[in-house]
Amino acid sequence: MSIRVLIADDQNIVRTGLTMLLDAQPDIEVVAAAADGCQAVSLARRLRPDVGLFDIRMPLMDGIEATRQLAGPDVVDPLPIVVITTFDLDVYVYEALKAGARGFLLKDAGPALLTQAIHAAADGEALIAPSVTVRLLEAFAASQSGRPAQPIEPLTAREEQVLVTVAQGRTNSEIATELHISPSTVKTHLASLMRKLGARNRVEVAMWAHETGRT
Repeated sequence: MSIRVLIADDQNIVRTGLTMLLDAQPDIEVVAAAADGCQAVSLARRLRPDVGLFDIRMPLMDGIEATRQLAGPDVVDPLPIVVITTFDLDVYVYEALKAGARGFLLKDAGPALLTQAIHAAADGEALIAPSVTVRLLEAFAASQSGRPAQPIEPLTAREEQVLVTVAQGRTNSEIATELHISPSTVKTHLASLMRKLGARNRVEVAMWAHETGRT
């Protein structure tokens, strides 16, 4: 079955380009394209797409607030959202991740990485552009005041290894290859990490890793 995607971007040429690029993939279908955050929220609630691909800076409601309304901590059935932005070191990107986005890409990421991010989000994973992962999260981790929350239970040695790879933007299959374990074992460790850290998704796991200097 095709992955149904909702695009939100205020530039018509970007919406058109992303739609053409994704529709060219055999297992991805763009079901709608919104020009602002309000329209994105309305369309998402009506059409229930599998993945949202949202720009940050949009009129009426920006991509951060749209993400919060569709994927925030109080949302019962959150929509997997990937933020796509022009800015590679932008406070809005970090805020979007805090609002519940599963990952982000730059608009010059290219078709392969964009497609990979859509698949990762649909599979419950997250993909953060490798070129910006470390320095973005480290920059904002350094700006945070106070001590990060401590895990409810100590992390195991293997969980610490998985934590580092997640913070580096690795997918489950890449982590499995690097650590010589099965993908299902990776998912088990990730579930345990999220439970111990009180994280909603792997993006929050990655941010915690950077906030605590694990990378």
